[in-house]
Amino acid sequence: MSHTLLTRDQIAERAAQDIPDGAYVNLGIGLPTKIAKYLPADKDVFLHSENGLLAFGPPPAKGEEDPELINAGKEYVTMLDGGSFFHHGDSFAMMRGGHIDICVLGAFQVASNGDLANWSTGAEGAIPAVGGAMDLAVGAKKVFVMTNHTTKTGEPKIVSELTYPVTGKHCVDRIFTDLCVIDVTVKGLVVTEIVDGMSFAELQAVTGATLIDATGIDATQA
Repeated sequence: MSHTLLTRDQIAERAAQDIPDGAYVNLGIGLPTKIAKYLPADKDVFLHSENGLLAFGPPPAKGEEDPELINAGKEYVTMLDGGSFFHHGDSFAMMRGGHIDICVLGAFQVASNGDLANWSTGAEGAIPAVGGAMDLAVGAKKVFVMTNHTTKTGEPKIVSELTYPVTGKHCVDRIFTDLCVIDVTVKGLVVTEIVDGMSFAELQAVTGATLIDATGIDATQA
């Protein structure tokens, strides 16, 4: 295969393009937090963190870190004009009450029906880390997933059925990987973009669920 994998930052930059102006967005711990660096300046996007932040901005310049301004992943952030911080109980009320337009989460597995597993592999000795993912999976209006397409050992992360403990059922709407962009639809997993140099057949070969090729379809005509 002659394709080039997207870097973690390139996945975040691509996902940031699909966040609309005016959206209230929760960025999950890990890879999704990188989105904060790539939101276009001409969009008003209100970032939410489950530890009690709303309308925070990108990471601060070196030397300007404020130890009291961190996101849920314990990373330094900045606050935008009008931003606020509050008790995490209020933050979870926002998540559970349907006030978050989009949440972006990492994943161990995503099933073809939109089921998500991202808190434990079930492996002996593994430390489960669900955080607010279950609340977001059912409370956010849309769920985006950012992940590598396969594990470090080459096992598919996009599968027909989950084999890891479930975070949320039928909750994922779109998947951004280092190989492609996939929409989870009632018809199945629809591939809308593939990295340059990779064929659909090659993508299907490293995926554990049946894919539908829509890369040649003009979205305006679909």
